[in-house]
Amino acid sequence: MPAAPVTIRGHQGMVVMMRFLRREGMFCRTCALASFRDMQADTMVMGWWGPLSVLITPFTLLGNLSALSGIRRIPEPATAGFRPPLDPGRPVFRRPAGIIALIPLCLVGLVVVAIPLLVIIGLVVGPSHSGDTTDNSVDHPTLTVGSCARNTTEWPAQDLRPEPCDSPAAELRVYAPEKNSCAAGDYLAYLEYSKDGTSLCLHPLKGHAVQHR
Repeated sequence: MPAAPVTIRGHQGMVVMMRFLRREGMFCRTCALASFRDMQADTMVMGWWGPLSVLITPFTLLGNLSALSGIRRIPEPATAGFRPPLDPGRPVFRRPAGIIALIPLCLVGLVVVAIPLLVIIGLVVGPSHSGDTTDNSVDHPTLTVGSCARNTTEWPAQDLRPEPCDSPAAELRVYAPEKNSCAAGDYLAYLEYSKDGTSLCLHPLKGHAVQHR
């Protein structure tokens, strides 16, 4: 009966502990296939139960596929041995253990696909996001001391737009605060309207008094 050296590995996760299993020896094709299916099915069910085992189990399963290719090269038994060979049983994915193992296998596959996909999305979205930041800066024009502006939204929110001081649309005159505070009844502009981040005050022009809320 033809035989060849075969090594089949298994893994068992036990939350904080783990076991590395190995079955090796001179096997005929039938016995080697039976050992492969048993070890592979057991690993597919018991190999995931631990943080490190989740990473180790896929490599163990893939390594056994390499062993399976060697098993298939062993010739079929031509004559019976001195004892009957092991029963190979059903293929792995026709066993209950193999069907249950599809759940963690699908999750691992999803993670493997999702990580590079998220990286690609981040690379694609990143430049457009930075572009959005530039657009936001355009929405906040720079005001200077002595200039005039109008607020296009309801106070206390601010959406200031520069206006010529002789324009009927001008509502506010911009001035620098004294002692870091604005006069009573005036407004403190958001810092993004200042060129260098310093505080600016807004004084309502005559005929454009704004009610505080």
